[in-house]
Amino acid sequence: MNAAFARRAVDIAAAALGLAVLAPLFGLIAAALWAADGPPVFFRQQRLGRNWRPFPLYKFRSMRRAAAGKTGPQVTAAGDPRITPLGRWLRRSKLDELPQLWNVLRGEMSLIGPRPEVARYAHAYRREFDVLLAVRPGLIDPATLCFAREEQMLPPGPECEHVYLDEILPRKITLSLAYLKRRTWRSDLRLLAAALAPRGRRRKAHDGPYAPAAR
Repeated sequence: MNAAFARRAVDIAAAALGLAVLAPLFGLIAAALWAADGPPVFFRQQRLGRNWRPFPLYKFRSMRRAAAGKTGPQVTAAGDPRITPLGRWLRRSKLDELPQLWNVLRGEMSLIGPRPEVARYAHAYRREFDVLLAVRPGLIDPATLCFAREEQMLPPGPECEHVYLDEILPRKITLSLAYLKRRTWRSDLRLLAAALAPRGRRRKAHDGPYAPAAR
C-alpha cells in the first residue's frame, strides 16, 4: 500500500474516532465557554498547509470576544490579558487544540507532522518552510513536546513576537526538519505516545530525543 495513502487512512480513522469519542467533552467545553463569555465558542485562524495552501485552523476560543479581530501579536505570553481564565486552563491542558481533529478529518492536517504556522511567520523562514510544507502539517510534532510551555518562555508585551521569531521558531524548525529526515511509522507512534503520556513522562520526552536545539 502506498505510504501516503496508508497515513491518510490512519488519519481519517483516528480523527473520526476521536471526534465521536470526545463529542461529550466538546459539548461540555462549548457550554462552559458560552456561559463564561458568550459565543462564538470556536476560534478560526488562517494557517499554511501543504504546498503553502492556506486553511482555517480550528481551536476552542481562549481569548476574550473583545480581542477578536484586533491587531496584536499572533503569539501569546503568560499573563496575556486577552486570555480568559477558562481559556488559560484550556491552553495549559491543550484541550483548546482538540477541534483540529476536524482539520485532520478534512485533510488539511495530519495527526503527526510539523505544526502549521501563520503566513507572516512562515515567510520569514521561506526556505525552511518550503521543506516543511511539502507534507501535511500536523496536530503533534516534536515541538509540541519541547515547547508545551511556550507561553512561559515568552516575555510579556510587544517583545514576545520578536523572541518567538528570532529564538523559538528557529528551534522549532530545526526540530521539525530533523524529525522529517528520520520519520518512520515507529517514530510517529512514539511521538503520539509521548504526547498522550502523563505530564511526568512527557517531561522525559522533553529531555530526550525531542529536546529543544541549543540556542
